Amino acid sequence: MSDNYLEPPKRSVSQQPSKAQGSQKTNRKQFKNNIRNSFAYAQGSLDLPFLMTVLALLTIGLVMLFSASYPYAYQHDGDSYFYFKRQLLFAVAGVICMLFVSKLNYKWLKAARYLIYAGTFFLLVLVLFYHVDLQRGEDFRRWIPIGPITLQPSDIAKFTIILMMATYISRYHKRMSSLVYGVLFPALMVGAFCILIYAENHLSCTVLIFAIGVVMMFCGGTRWEWFLGGICLVAVVAFVVIKNPDILPGYQGDRIRAWTDKGFDPLGLRWQTNNSLYAIGSGGFFGVGLGNSKQKYLYVSEPQNDFIFSIVCEELGFFGATLILALFGILFYRGVKIAQRCDDKFSSMLVMGIVSQVAIQTIFNILVVTDTFPNTGIALPFFSYGGTAILMLCFEMGVVLSISRKVNTKKM
Repeated sequence: MSDNYLEPPKRSVSQQPSKAQGSQKTNRKQFKNNIRNSFAYAQGSLDLPFLMTVLALLTIGLVMLFSASYPYAYQHDGDSYFYFKRQLLFAVAGVICMLFVSKLNYKWLKAARYLIYAGTFFLLVLVLFYHVDLQRGEDFRRWIPIGPITLQPSDIAKFTIILMMATYISRYHKRMSSLVYGVLFPALMVGAFCILIYAENHLSCTVLIFAIGVVMMFCGGTRWEWFLGGICLVAVVAFVVIKNPDILPGYQGDRIRAWTDKGFDPLGLRWQTNNSLYAIGSGGFFGVGLGNSKQKYLYVSEPQNDFIFSIVCEELGFFGATLILALFGILFYRGVKIAQRCDDKFSSMLVMGIVSQVAIQTIFNILVVTDTFPNTGIALPFFSYGGTAILMLCFEMGVVLSISRKVNTKKM
């Protein structure tokens, strides 16, 4: 037997791995590592319970939007699927945006804050002069027409004020106990946005922006004594306004009067609220069944918007409504847990601001629907119809998920 029998077969020159090929593989691997370690790339696993809760709320919201809107859509637009199709399109775009943002390093927001501030401020001023009247004759300056769609700058402003406050508090959190840094400067930032949004005849969002600012000041370290004084001042102003609704312009004073006087204008300003209460009451414990609401048949005006929760209560009952509120509670709880585990003040305040916005907006919507609060037209997150709103909400959820990647290396 020849000794060559024990030798491995020799590769041809074409089969030999070239140095160039090895170099290319090394370069590709190095490129991928550089991308992973770059400033713009968020590493780690995202918070799965938070993501699942967001997707659950979004899915239920789409189902309930279709159920609540198809009679109104057929009557006014000739297409039962009109609102559902548009909302579904924005929801899909929003989920894509959320997942994309969740892969980015959230610190780019801090780097781009001045551009975001300037852009939002410009839009809030622009809408006062260039807007579309969607309320059929009432002077609401809230929407900027862009071709076949509209843009609502106040939805963007909610995130911008959170970003502004998070940046400010991360820089001056050691001085937040003082009157100047803890109250005066934050009040000026929040107040500027409130004035512009109030000029749009958008009282509900003005109150929401104010509430977000107050919550972030509290979480940021403003002394409780200042909050006590502020609460007393707000209570005095609210008492004066309720007793003298005429001091508010136009529809705002009338809505206060309709809230305090249950017999005021039953076929006008009280119509939507009264029928909302009928819907909630007729739902009982388990509801009349999905799709079986009677109040959505042009009794609750525009049921796809601010009063969609009344249709939820009618069709799903107290049991279903409670489960939905529990999902909102889980979303807030997971957000707070993420914020608590952040190792920098900016990301912690950013998460607290975002989940507080969702919580405050949900509470305000339910207070309005149940006639506990005057009808101010505030949307229910994930449920109410609105393209800008759902896109911005998904963007914000993506920011929270991006931050969760950094803090989720430990068990929560």
